[in-house]
Amino acid sequence: MDEIRKQELEQENLSYRKELQNRKRIVVKIGSSSLLHKTTQRLNYYQIDHLARELSDLKNQGKDVVLVSSGAAAAGREALGIDLDIYRQETRMNIKQACAAVGQARLIEIYQKFFSEYNQASAQVLMTKLTVADGESCRNLINTFEELLSLNVIPVVNENDSVATDEFLVGDNDNLSAMVSSVIHADLLILLSDVDGLYTDDPRSNRNARFIDYVPKMTDHLMEFGKSSTGSGAGTGGMSTKLHAGRIATASGCDMVIANADLGLKIIHDIMAGENIGTLFRADRDPDFHLSDYIF
Repeated sequence: MDEIRKQELEQENLSYRKELQNRKRIVVKIGSSSLLHKTTQRLNYYQIDHLARELSDLKNQGKDVVLVSSGAAAAGREALGIDLDIYRQETRMNIKQACAAVGQARLIEIYQKFFSEYNQASAQVLMTKLTVADGESCRNLINTFEELLSLNVIPVVNENDSVATDEFLVGDNDNLSAMVSSVIHADLLILLSDVDGLYTDDPRSNRNARFIDYVPKMTDHLMEFGKSSTGSGAGTGGMSTKLHAGRIATASGCDMVIANADLGLKIIHDIMAGENIGTLFRADRDPDFHLSDYIF
């Protein structure tokens, strides 16, 4: 890339980020690794409290806010006293579903407690791939979201892991959050994870990996930067899932930002203020976009 074009993109990035403060409907996804203590893999209540405070503040600014949260299986594993190493080695689906069933109830109770501290109501929305793929189910889902948002409720969304098996699984909350963004016509998706954003290679194994702070358009070449690995044993999504989510979000007309929640959840405020944080994927609406084409 020549120097002039590089400078143009840098200026375009900084200018476009200032517009994020005007986004009205925002989906925030947070991964399991950002909700757990690193050493014990138990729930980090300070982090959850801070998340509830940041999202409540967005609501008080007049924004529609939807939270897509991982952590149900981790919360259930903690409640049931199942060791993480044993959980990782366990292949029986019903063990994972049982942890999710126990943990989902526990997690939503925690969210409701913290949101109530900031005078915000929250609601649980559970989905599977079938919910979005089936026309009638998707319409019902959209109606539920619209009614909740009209009532100033913050929907807390997760995959319905307690009933979903392989054929119905979305499989990761990066893509789930992009699907949610599409069906509710969100204009900004924030993916909070344990990575700073998009690099040309995995920075943990390649010190020469270059950080990319602005993506004006998704390309096949860009998708090659995706990695299937994840930074945490608690999560299921790596960079490849985030890039696929980016394709869904941007094609449906939604901006997307990948940012590192380990830097503190004030990062949500900073992103909305237009600071050059994380990787910004600019909305690039495809007139031929159909969400069903992206569900695999």
